[in-house]
Order: sequence, then structure tokens, then C-alpha cells
Amino acid sequence: MFKPFSLSGCSLELLQPGEQGIIAFYRTQDQKILDQIHLVGIKLGTCITVEQQLPLLQIKVAGESISLSQEVAQTIYVRIVDK
Repeated sequence: MFKPFSLSGCSLELLQPGEQGIIAFYRTQDQKILDQIHLVGIKLGTCITVEQQLPLLQIKVAGESISLSQEVAQTIYVRIVDK
């Protein structure tokens, strides 16, 4: 039958080091920020892992470490992945 489940999500900036998420949507219309996101290879449906929060948010995407400013991280929303 149907198994209950829950989804939780948040802005990328709120994830703690070691937490994982899947990019769900971008909350911006600023083309400059969207270009920065796409330039580093962060696409909808991409699985990421937070490595560090400060001074820059550092994430791992497809085995590659990427640094993001807090401004960019605030616009990226993720679905949290339970380990």
C-alpha cells in the first residue's frame, strides 16, 4: 500500500556541513546570479553536499568542490536528503 513520507527543504545557506540536498529551485530573477549558478554547474535536480559554511559556503557537486557567496546560496533552495 502507500507508505507515508515527508519532504523537508530550505535555502542552501541553512544546511550544515555534512548535510546533503537536491537542488529544487532558485528564488531569484537576477540574471547575474542565475548565470553564476549555471556557470559552476549547479542545475536543478543536482545532489550537493555542504563541506563548509564560512567564510564562503563550500559545496561538493559531482566530486568537485565549489565555493559560493552567501548572496548566491540564499537564492538556491534544496530538498534535504536524509542519510
